Amino acid sequence: MSTTTYTVKGMTCGHCVSSVKEEVGGVPGVTGVEVDLATGLLTVDGEGPVDTAAIVAAVEEAGYGVVTPS
Repeated sequence: MSTTTYTVKGMTCGHCVSSVKEEVGGVPGVTGVEVDLATGLLTVDGEGPVDTAAIVAAVEEAGYGVVTPS
């Protein structure tokens, strides 16, 4: 199991949070998604390492920017 945290840019409301959770939750290997509107933090749990590019693409599909973890 792995956990990775990203920073999402541009979220302003609960609908934003729902959109990000829905898109990221559909990425293969993702087992859990938590989004904190106040901090912009996106925490992704996976069965193993989850493809960062797939997470970024999912956030962008939801309409937001993302800062990849270093």
